[in-house]
Amino acid sequence: MENRNIEIGKRIKQRREELGMTQEELGKELWLNKSTIQRYEAGRIAKIKLPVIHAMAKQLRVDPDWLVLKSDDMGDFNWKHEWYSDLTDKEAPSISLSDYDNIRPIQLKRFPMLGEIACGEPIFAEEDREHYIMADMDIKADFCLTAKGDSMINARIYDGDVVFIRQADMVENGEIAAVIIDDEATLKRVYYDREANFLQLVAENPKYKPLVYRDEQLDEVHILGKAVYFMSAL
Repeated sequence: MENRNIEIGKRIKQRREELGMTQEELGKELWLNKSTIQRYEAGRIAKIKLPVIHAMAKQLRVDPDWLVLKSDDMGDFNWKHEWYSDLTDKEAPSISLSDYDNIRPIQLKRFPMLGEIACGEPIFAEEDREHYIMADMDIKADFCLTAKGDSMINARIYDGDVVFIRQADMVENGEIAAVIIDDEATLKRVYYDREANFLQLVAENPKYKPLVYRDEQLDEVHILGKAVYFMSAL
């Protein structure tokens, strides 16, 4: 098994270099650290997980059969391959994911990442692979953004987390929203008093004071939508 993992690692490295990708870039696409990619390429991962091989083949645009040494034809990625059965330990008991009610397969969907902010309007780069995230298609969101800083840590949203947004002009009081302020997108809890025409944007970190807007100042604030899901790398 160890020699097999080394050979798989060689193929991962070969194809990554053919595509001109760095270990860091491949890791980013797979939500893995650069050091983890190094370990895969060196064959130092004792047991290769099926979802990782599947995602690796997709990002490297190769036939999974080739990646796991079942074929010498590099081919291309195909969702319909029944390649995974030979990856399991032959001495281990057969396991079906359907036997567990808290495990379900993930079907992926592409979510555009929020790009630069220009004159209060977000820019999406849907055709640029560097500016979208592949995530569970059950997430009811229109786009996502990367959280910056520590202003939302008490909501368990940390620097670098990907936050998924459902587009809306306004959200309910107390909900977390993506908001544009001075051409910069940020995440805050929103509290709006319509009668008083008064808006508060509140961080989830006591070291940051609420941002308060009244009357004509409200023209400086644009709500993009409600935060519905976030994703952190382990």
